[in-house]
Amino acid sequence: MTASQRIRIAKTVYALIFTVFVDTVGFGIVLPLLPLYAQKFGASPELVTLVAVSFTLGQALFGPFWGWLSDRIGRKPVLLITITGTLCAYVLLAFSTSLTMLFVVRFLGGAMAANMSVAHALVADITRAEDRTRNIARLSGAAGLGFVAGPAIGGLLAGVDLGGSAFLLPYLTAALFSAVALVLAVILIRETVSPEQKNQARVARGFGAWKVALAHSQTRLLLFLMFAPPFVFAGIEVIIVLWSERAWGWGPQQNGYFYAWMGACHVALQWIVIGPIARWIGERALITLGAASLGAGVLLMPLASHPVVLYAAAFLMILGTSGCTASLSSLLAQYADPASRGGVLGLGQAFAGSGRIAGPALAGVVFASIGIDWPFFFGAAAMILMVFGSRFIVVRRASEIGAQNP
Repeated sequence: MTASQRIRIAKTVYALIFTVFVDTVGFGIVLPLLPLYAQKFGASPELVTLVAVSFTLGQALFGPFWGWLSDRIGRKPVLLITITGTLCAYVLLAFSTSLTMLFVVRFLGGAMAANMSVAHALVADITRAEDRTRNIARLSGAAGLGFVAGPAIGGLLAGVDLGGSAFLLPYLTAALFSAVALVLAVILIRETVSPEQKNQARVARGFGAWKVALAHSQTRLLLFLMFAPPFVFAGIEVIIVLWSERAWGWGPQQNGYFYAWMGACHVALQWIVIGPIARWIGERALITLGAASLGAGVLLMPLASHPVVLYAAAFLMILGTSGCTASLSSLLAQYADPASRGGVLGLGQAFAGSGRIAGPALAGVVFASIGIDWPFFFGAAAMILMVFGSRFIVVRRASEIGAQNP
């Protein structure tokens, strides 16, 4: 690879990272205000939760579709479509007039936000196999930084009553961030799917690439493993506030600090740590290490006797989630045929999204019916199973699994 090729690839990757960050800031602005916004339309606590689930459901359902479509028309057009759709969803959110409309708009927003598999596929198209985990992790780190910055911006803007609504300015600002991301994507991101690959993908019948992926033992294993970390982490993340109130007497301030710590750990680990570890020990070992780390962090939470231990447990959980997610996406990209890479990664996003839906639901039931510490014990047990499952992953050279080097 020539120096000019390396520079061109680096520019594309960093342009995508910056675009993801800007677009995710808008999501971060909206997220903490949604419960209050839903209550404005008379939503009960249960319905407030369902509003959040509608977004996740949209992501899980449309992730495979966007990946499949990006194989046929290209990564850049799909990114432009979804970012434009996100912009429209924020504008509609700002002017929602009923709870029903709020559900529809949040589902639309989730469907449009289900483009991370396309971003991962774009990175995989142009990145060497040994660098994929690092660059995919940096994409996730950029999204995490947007989640950290967005709520702070949203909190500041929510105090401004514009047009009789304290929600109007934050939501229109979120739309503005998506507009900036759209301009950046148009100018900076280049297409990575060749005309030959598009034609090859179009020849495939329907969603046959998914059948092939599920029929292959290794991709099937990776897909099922992609379900597990979000299943455990999302469940714990949702009940932490309820658990910490009962176990530690924490209020909003203490939980705010705790979530800020988790966000900072997520950004730092994804951007700085995960890539070097993956190159040092390999993706399979990192998945095993990640599952063990997530399990240890989850188990440590109810056993902690000092708040410092809780913060250490959160670090272990974030390290585990980050390592598993980036490595699994990288390996899935390597096993997928280049002509169907977007669709297979989209299928992986659907499995992960299903985990994010099922995890909180089960954690809530276990928390209420068995005991406040039991969601942590169930999560640790799930990660023990994942540690053993990860040892069945067969990592081969990129040339042997059809990965494409730039």
